[in-house]
Amino acid sequence: MKNAWLILGASSAIARAFARRVAASGASILLVARDGEDANTLAADLVLRGAASCQAIGFDGDVAAAFKDFAQDAVPNVFLAFGGMPGQNEIDADPVALAQTLDVNFVAPVALLHRLMPLLEAAPGGAIVALGSVAGDRGRLKNYVYGAAKAGLHTYLQGLRARGVRSGVQVVTVKPGFVDTAMTWGLPGMFLVASPDAIAAACLSAIAKKRDVIYAPFFWWGIMTIIRHIPERIFKKLNI
Repeated sequence: MKNAWLILGASSAIARAFARRVAASGASILLVARDGEDANTLAADLVLRGAASCQAIGFDGDVAAAFKDFAQDAVPNVFLAFGGMPGQNEIDADPVALAQTLDVNFVAPVALLHRLMPLLEAAPGGAIVALGSVAGDRGRLKNYVYGAAKAGLHTYLQGLRARGVRSGVQVVTVKPGFVDTAMTWGLPGMFLVASPDAIAAACLSAIAKKRDVIYAPFFWWGIMTIIRHIPERIFKKLNI
């Protein structure tokens, strides 16, 4: 696996932390973000941090075409960090918020990965690392639309992983718990909050260890195992 990365959703805190880590290892990097100006600033910083090269494009650009050019001299890898989590009350009150939540957490990531997968298969040996969420493990009263979108992404990644086994592409699903980012700032009930850099480190470890699915930090596996096994007749009455 060559040290080259396409980072989708590059403006997110976790993506920035991941980009800094791979830059320090001398990676070639292509950043994709909605805010092109911010991505250009980040690209310049990553070169200073050791990246062999770093380019940036806006999300509205032709990601697959840019990726194809970027891939000419390297077997690239993909890090996908799209996400948005409005409150369930906001989603309930606004159909636009509902559609945007499904789009940013499921529709757009799937559309991009499905278009990019043949390019990885053409040069086997790369990896896709995609951020899901522990919220996708069970539909909870307080964020069931966001959770449903992440659950859909998890299922898609599971199928893509089976495809990747046959074509030499590793696919890793990462399920973070609470992370200290702009998306979670000020939310009530936060506990065991991890840093973006800790999640980035877990992602790189998962690649090295050939893991399929990881919880990050690892203890969320135990928490979500308990939550998944609460009987439905009890779970539906819980205010979580």
